[in-house]
Amino acid sequence: MPSSVDWATFNSMSTGIRAVGLVSGGLDSALAVAVVKRAGVDVVGLHVAIGFSNASMRREILGESRDIIASEESVRMSAAFRVPVRVVDFSGEYMDVLLHPRHGYGANANPCIDCHIFMIKKAREIMVREGAHFVFTGEVLGQRPMSQNIRALELIDRESGLEGFLVRPLSARLLPGTVVEKNGWLDGDALLDIQGRSRRRQMELAAEMGVTGYSAPAGGCMLTDEHYAGRLKDWLQYRGSAPLRREETLLFSVGRHFRLSASVKLVVGRHEAEDLSRERERRSGWLASPLDVPGPTVLVQGLPSDDCLRVAASFVARYGGAKCSPAARVVVRRGDVEKIFTAVPASEDLIERCRI
Repeated sequence: MPSSVDWATFNSMSTGIRAVGLVSGGLDSALAVAVVKRAGVDVVGLHVAIGFSNASMRREILGESRDIIASEESVRMSAAFRVPVRVVDFSGEYMDVLLHPRHGYGANANPCIDCHIFMIKKAREIMVREGAHFVFTGEVLGQRPMSQNIRALELIDRESGLEGFLVRPLSARLLPGTVVEKNGWLDGDALLDIQGRSRRRQMELAAEMGVTGYSAPAGGCMLTDEHYAGRLKDWLQYRGSAPLRREETLLFSVGRHFRLSASVKLVVGRHEAEDLSRERERRSGWLASPLDVPGPTVLVQGLPSDDCLRVAASFVARYGGAKCSPAARVVVRRGDVEKIFTAVPASEDLIERCRI
């Protein structure tokens, strides 16, 4: 964690009140920062990186360091929001939240209420450490049905340990008053009454206030993606006692996934970059690739028999240049072990039965 912050440099119109803004990088958090700054409050932003951002996962798959990604995001958001923004990687701690959410999942694999509580607790730690007065977020009442209804917001307040000291500037006029407002730390006249899923009013306010540089609205947590969630849930069903490793969470986001049995899964690369990412999984599985024609690398995870490896070879033939040929030669390797199969392309029926 960085050393103590020089708060006096944050805002030339300082009231002496300091706040930690929990920011996602999107429109709502950008507006929340602008609203609180306009009220004369010194602001530092905190972006809690949990490891499931669509954009950052794509970069990591291509080999970029998480530290470099975090550093670049900190610079980008600091410039866009015109306040210092720390990007802190809490992905290791977050794994337990993902696997054991007290308040359950949303429509896919998104433990949204537990996720909000986790992030706000991290913001509270920064608030206490830096001697700030309160925490604020860009949450909007009614925008997300699971985590931004009135009951969920009140639950998050209680369980985060910030009841009375957590402000949602964009919807504050529609919510119960806080200690922050009662103490005059944040002028109630500066707060807004936005609600619902439309972003029209936020876009208008952004133009009015000169807020730019935010990422696209509704940008991408992979846990809300139906296909990603299906792969994670499949892993949970067949995991046994295996821990969820970072490499596995990245693997869920690429390729085509197929379940051959309780102990064997295939991942078929879609393009060269994904095939290269499979190479990093060499020690945890077999790799199957075509010998005589272009085609994808297929990762075989688990404990495959020779029959399973032969099926994997048929997937290589199906998705490679041999799709319209009667058969193709496929090599399957793990470490120093190598096996060669002449494989008939997998049937459409088999593909659909095994697809995750």
